Amino acid sequence: MHRSRTGEVSGGAGVSDPRLSDTGKGRLLMNTQDVSPQRMRQIMGSFCSGVTIVTAGTDTGPAGFTCQSFTSLSLEPPLVTFNPSVTSTSWPKIREAGSFCLNVLGTEQQELSQVFARSGTDKFAGVEHRPSERGHPILDAALAWIECTLHAEHDGGDHTIVVGEVRAMQAREDAEPLVFYRGGYARLGTSASLVG
Repeated sequence: MHRSRTGEVSGGAGVSDPRLSDTGKGRLLMNTQDVSPQRMRQIMGSFCSGVTIVTAGTDTGPAGFTCQSFTSLSLEPPLVTFNPSVTSTSWPKIREAGSFCLNVLGTEQQELSQVFARSGTDKFAGVEHRPSERGHPILDAALAWIECTLHAEHDGGDHTIVVGEVRAMQAREDAEPLVFYRGGYARLGTSASLVG
């Protein structure tokens, strides 16, 4: 959020500035009309998300990338969605495969998330994984995995909206999720503390 540098209202004592709001924890600049990419990233970062790695076996070997814009879409039929950037070099390879595996990451996989977020490296070097029935990498330490066939693609501005139809899935119960919040990794409490 944009904060005033001095915390003071210009214009002299007793003059209020409609651009500022006092929240009790300091004055916040109310720039509600700013929908720039930087501001979008800042505000949307207030929504905590999980972290996944999308993988597929391709003609040139395994491909994958980190993706936090993932969610369940429909129970009947079973659909999920995620949004790769239109500049992604991995998504075209995965699209060509026609199916893929979403690996949901746990807290111990922060470094793996960072590796798969980079381009131009051998992302699978030293990463333990096994093939799914369709030949896609299932990361051994993943909290959960969801294998899908490509159901649909839609334009989403600077991202592509991908819809996958779920064909197989499995989850562990002995790990905590890796989450992303306001531009950084975060941790939730234990599963037991979240129940009830």
